[in-house]
Amino acid sequence: MTEPRPIPLNALFGTDFVSLLVVVLSTDTMAEVSAKVAANVVGKRVAPRQAEMAVYYKDERVPAAQTVAEAGIGPMQFVFVDYVDD
Repeated sequence: MTEPRPIPLNALFGTDFVSLLVVVLSTDTMAEVSAKVAANVVGKRVAPRQAEMAVYYKDERVPAAQTVAEAGIGPMQFVFVDYVDD
């Protein structure tokens, strides 16, 4: 297993109008990434919901168990996080 590296990401959550700089680890899963992004927005500018969240990278939903490194997300790349409506 490789050593975790901090990776700064440009992120946007759902309908929020503020783009965020969020530092994640290369070993974080998409579930952890979505939680880190949501912590800056949900309950502040976006209402909390009892729903799953997903990370989208290059317009594709990334599986929740996949890590940042596995998804090929590098420093300052853009990710979009939102609630999943099933």
